Amino acid sequence: MTSKTATRRDDAHRRELLAATRRGQARRGRRRHLLLWAVGLVAVAAVLAAMMASSRPSSSAAARPAPDFTLTDTAGRPVHLADFRGHNVVLYFSEGAGCGSCLQQMATIEKDPAAFTQADVTVLPIVMNTRDQISRDMATYGVATPFLLDDGTVSEAYGVLGKGMHPGLPGHSFVLIDATGAQRWYGEYPSMFLSAPDLLTQVRQHLPT
Repeated sequence: MTSKTATRRDDAHRRELLAATRRGQARRGRRRHLLLWAVGLVAVAAVLAAMMASSRPSSSAAARPAPDFTLTDTAGRPVHLADFRGHNVVLYFSEGAGCGSCLQQMATIEKDPAAFTQADVTVLPIVMNTRDQISRDMATYGVATPFLLDDGTVSEAYGVLGKGMHPGLPGHSFVLIDATGAQRWYGEYPSMFLSAPDLLTQVRQHLPT
C-alpha cells in the first residue's frame, strides 16, 4: 500500500467520522428541539388552565351585617347605605375608568329599569376613581346612574380588592343587601360581565322569602 493510498483512506475515514458526528449532533439537536417544544406546550397548557380557572365566577351566600358607609357620588350628593333600609340594594364594584366592560355592564343594567324596580332593587355602582375620571367614561358609554366614589375603604370592607386584574382595585363584583341591611350574596365575575336577567336571578334566589 502506497502512502497516497493510506492517506486517502485516512481522509475517507475522517470524513466518515465527521459525518457521523454531525449526524449525531443533528439528532441530538432535533431531540432538544422536540423537548423544548414539549416543555413549551406543557407551560402553555398550564397557563391556559390557570386562566380558565381564574376566569370562572365565584360566589358566596354567607349572610352577615352589611358594612355601612357614606360615599359621595358623581352628582356631588352623599349616599348613605342606611338610608336604603327597607329596600334591597345591589352594590356593583368594578375597576371603573378605563374598563369598557365595567361601564357596559352598568349600561346593560340601565336598559331594563322596570325589572329592577319590580324586584325592589337599587343598584349602586362603586368605583375607586375621581369624579372627572369616571364621568368621562360614563359619557362615552351613555351611563346615567351616578357612580359612588370610594377611596378604597368601602371596597376593602366588602372584600373585593385585588379580585380582578389589578391588586389595588376591586374586581367585577356584586353584593346583595336585603331590606334589613344584611348581606345575602356576593358574586365575582372575572369575565367582566353578568347579564341583567342573570343578576336578577341571583337576587331572587338569595333574598329571604
